[in-house]
Amino acid sequence: MLRIVNVLLPTPFDTPFSYAVPDDMQAVEVGRYVTVPFRNKELHGVVWEIPTQPPTFKGVLKQITKVHPFAPLSHTTREFIAWAANYSLTPMGSILKLTLSVPQVFLPIKGKVLTLPSPDIAHAPATLSPAQHTACNTINTALDTHSFAPLVLDGVTGSGKTEVYFEAVAHALSQGKQVLILLPEIALSAQMMTRFAKRFGCAPCLWHSGLTPAVRRETWKAIVDGTAKVVVGARSALFLPYQNLGLLIVDEEHDASYKQEEGVIYNARDMAVMRAKFESIPVVLVSATPSLETVCNLEAKKYTALTLPERHGEAVFCDVQLIDMRKHKPPKGQWIAEPLKKAVLETLGRGEQALLFLNKRGYAPLTLCQACGHRWQCPQCSACLVVHKSAHKLVCHHCGYHEPEPEHCPKCQAEDSITPCGPGIERLAEEAATTFPEAHTALLSSDSMASHEAAENLIGQVMRDEVNLLIGTQIIAKGYHFPNLTLVGVIDADIGLSGGDLRAAEKTWQLLHQVAGRAGREAKKGTVYLQTFLPEHPVMQTLQQHQRDAFVQQQIHERHFAQLPPFGKLASVIIAADTLTDVQKSAQLLAHAVPIMEGLTILGPAPAPLALLKGYHRMRFLVKTPRVFPLQKTLREWLEKAGLPRTVKVQVDIDPYSFL
Repeated sequence: MLRIVNVLLPTPFDTPFSYAVPDDMQAVEVGRYVTVPFRNKELHGVVWEIPTQPPTFKGVLKQITKVHPFAPLSHTTREFIAWAANYSLTPMGSILKLTLSVPQVFLPIKGKVLTLPSPDIAHAPATLSPAQHTACNTINTALDTHSFAPLVLDGVTGSGKTEVYFEAVAHALSQGKQVLILLPEIALSAQMMTRFAKRFGCAPCLWHSGLTPAVRRETWKAIVDGTAKVVVGARSALFLPYQNLGLLIVDEEHDASYKQEEGVIYNARDMAVMRAKFESIPVVLVSATPSLETVCNLEAKKYTALTLPERHGEAVFCDVQLIDMRKHKPPKGQWIAEPLKKAVLETLGRGEQALLFLNKRGYAPLTLCQACGHRWQCPQCSACLVVHKSAHKLVCHHCGYHEPEPEHCPKCQAEDSITPCGPGIERLAEEAATTFPEAHTALLSSDSMASHEAAENLIGQVMRDEVNLLIGTQIIAKGYHFPNLTLVGVIDADIGLSGGDLRAAEKTWQLLHQVAGRAGREAKKGTVYLQTFLPEHPVMQTLQQHQRDAFVQQQIHERHFAQLPPFGKLASVIIAADTLTDVQKSAQLLAHAVPIMEGLTILGPAPAPLALLKGYHRMRFLVKTPRVFPLQKTLREWLEKAGLPRTVKVQVDIDPYSFL
């Protein structure tokens, strides 16, 4: 009797393919990892279902080549993959590709087999405050009941949130469970690994794009067989095939880095909540500045709050000073105002550390020719090239295109008129070297901390006081604990307040609150200086007066009035093609197919803010609906009705965070 199974493959298809099971192959159960022939190659997939009816395909079915000995992909993981595909309007095979992201595990091992860490939970727990104890007990109770529980660990910066969830990790490990800790940035893992090792006796398993193929292979296998007890990873770690997941932590849950913007588009925070629901386990969302979506879920009693209202130990809240840049304008070509300059000198004189924060990478965001006005732009994107003086090149931060620093203008050939405009952190560091010549300075950005080793080295220098003046971008705002850092100066606090982003005020407040929270985290009191041209802006006033709750409620009121997320739904539909003519024709096809439905508003087509990206011309539709509306079903039917040519790329983003 012919045995048939349906195999889901990591390809952009939404349905599994039928394969025959060879007569000499033992029973192949649902969830098994298999190798099958597909077109002119072999692919590794998962047995998704065993059909009760023979396939309608009339030809000869290809046979499974091999069944792999790994534990089957669990029923809950398969349910999660199917849900994620439907929610994000992504083929199931594309979601499965995130799970089977290491195809080398199905091939013979070449070279040395690595040994991964295994946490020892026998080490003594930390000393906790009453509020920390209460939070721990709530999480541990949820772990004991083995049921879905969305919890929000809402603690001010420096309140000891990490120690609370470390206690929960220890409790989950004592039950024989696996734990996943999500971080928004790879660089954060360096300090996390050190703190984890101090608490548990060894480091957890890491998961991010910077790992070597051998480490990825062995980590994936350890996750499948359950020997990887704790995984600390970036957003993609959420889709790995855990065998016995018992607790999910989302640190810095508000962070926009959890939103994947390319390929499979998803928000890892929201997906983490759903994965925990399918697994029937607790999920802990951790932040000092919870997102509005999370706050609204708390108010609706969908989530449970665990509050840490005070800084841990002797630490107290920082003083926040606003420097009005209309009154304290630095000399031309300089960016540090006199009050901040004086404060940095005093801080360094006391033997303490200071941080200058500017959320711009490189040396300057724009280069132009003063003779003819020529601007250096990316040939593949609608974006200016950023000067990276240390690397002697101009770089596009969207596609990675780069070219050498120019010696003359390509338009008018002038050689002495090339001018970098505005500051990046490299230019700020140049000014700091002149202003504070005795300081030991380090740059902290995604460029200087591109690898785990580089991040670990930099952080070690700061912890050993080998560096006393830090100059960083937003990467420094996320979770770092430097005991001797007492001063934070924000060079351009107004960055992010302009533009059409509905979350502009929320994101700016979160970023500035987080970076301010790096100062005064232990016994020494911290001070924060915000250089701003808008001291009267609600964001600046909120930060100075520590009025978080009032600001959040005002933001909620504005969103509710406009019926914007989380009170309404948004989706972005971007179409891209090689030529402007093709994308315009496709946009018209979509426009003519727009459904007419009550509550549905579709704006567009219009050129996307980045009308040219990585060589593709782009146009955008913005879809707005009430909260209770069949958004995914409507979008799917609309796109099918339009009948766009296959040469046109379609990117659907449910609840977009970036509007580029």
